Amino acid sequence: MDSAEQLSRHFEESRQRLTALAYRILGNSADAEDAVQDAWVRLSRPGATDVAVVTNLDGWMTTVVSRTCLNKLRARTARPESPTDAAGPELHVRPDQALSPEDQALLAEQVSLALHIVLQSLTPPERLTFVLHDSFGMPFSEIANVLGKSTEATRKLASRARQRVHAVDPAEIETNPASQRSVVNAFFAASRDGDIDTLLTLLHPEITFHADGGATRPATSATIRGPENVTRRAATFAIPDATFQPITLNGSAAVVVRTNHQPVSIMAFVISHGRIVQIYSLLDQPRIEQLVNGIG
Repeated sequence: MDSAEQLSRHFEESRQRLTALAYRILGNSADAEDAVQDAWVRLSRPGATDVAVVTNLDGWMTTVVSRTCLNKLRARTARPESPTDAAGPELHVRPDQALSPEDQALLAEQVSLALHIVLQSLTPPERLTFVLHDSFGMPFSEIANVLGKSTEATRKLASRARQRVHAVDPAEIETNPASQRSVVNAFFAASRDGDIDTLLTLLHPEITFHADGGATRPATSATIRGPENVTRRAATFAIPDATFQPITLNGSAAVVVRTNHQPVSIMAFVISHGRIVQIYSLLDQPRIEQLVNGIG
């Protein structure tokens, strides 16, 4: 077996692992598959990889895929107006009803909404470092090589990312649909009535609100932190004559907001101990229409 054939076979055997890695970094299956394919194009160029001299082929492939993902993350940040570089998190909408065993199995394979929101708030190097080290166990010295930074600087990136990610303990996130929906309904009722005191009791002290304008409305993308700041934003949710269709988004209670029968946003909520710790608001019209199509 020649070097090129050996490389091709090994890459295909590793594709599932590399795609899983890219998905955790990028949060989107299509982007992950593109990143892995881009990495293969780089690796398979004549003279690019000499299998005979690579002592750790798995590690080398992981490094190339990681660098490809890092470039994609940086492109999203630099060119949010570009549809190809602004793919948001992979979102899954379902009617607001009890999950079937099949739905529960599928949900277990998806990145939770809470983690999606946090990962989007990280810088590309922080996000890459957190996923490679905390999820895949890559040593800091190897991650430093991917980033072109010192090992100590890479450790600091991981520490900052870890503090942000673990601000929401997955074990404390409310998973009961009825309990989630009760808090969401109270939130919208207080927003409609302008009841600031009630709103503040419903919001966790570490609440994060993430507005996602996507490729079509990048200027509306923003991250707001703190109960007072989010409460001020909540006043904008009291849209006259708006209707709110209950749904679930990546396992979290959510609503489709409609005006004049047209969907204008999707809002999803992460809840812990009866208080909202994260709000995700999708404002990208084409993605909204794609998600709500077929749910009734």
